[in-house]
Amino acid sequence: MPTETNHRYVVRAGDAKMYSPANHDDTVNRRLVGKENVGATQLEVVLGMVAKGGGALRHSHPGIEQACYVLEGRARVEVGADHVDEVGPGDTVFFPAGVPHVFTTISDEPVKVLVIYAPPYAESGAVRH
Repeated sequence: MPTETNHRYVVRAGDAKMYSPANHDDTVNRRLVGKENVGATQLEVVLGMVAKGGGALRHSHPGIEQACYVLEGRARVEVGADHVDEVGPGDTVFFPAGVPHVFTTISDEPVKVLVIYAPPYAESGAVRH
């Protein structure tokens, strides 16, 4: 099995640069699929780690749909003005384009979440090393 880490179509999470997105507390993301690393133009895939009590403040993405698949931990989500729910491993949340939403870790352990944007969001935030 190839172990080359700079292959155009294979991205190793540990090789992706970390960044902290705007409007998110105690969150570190790694862009796994994007224009700059694999040339994706229609979607973006991000691996996020959200510490206990951290998460996304109320915000929206005009023109961008977002789906979050929870890998580890538990979170409280708010979608729009009247939908509140709790999610855990194996659950997926869809945030429609332009709809305000909130995502907050409620478990003692961090939430590990796979985030998919379409079209790409391409936010860089504050880069971390």
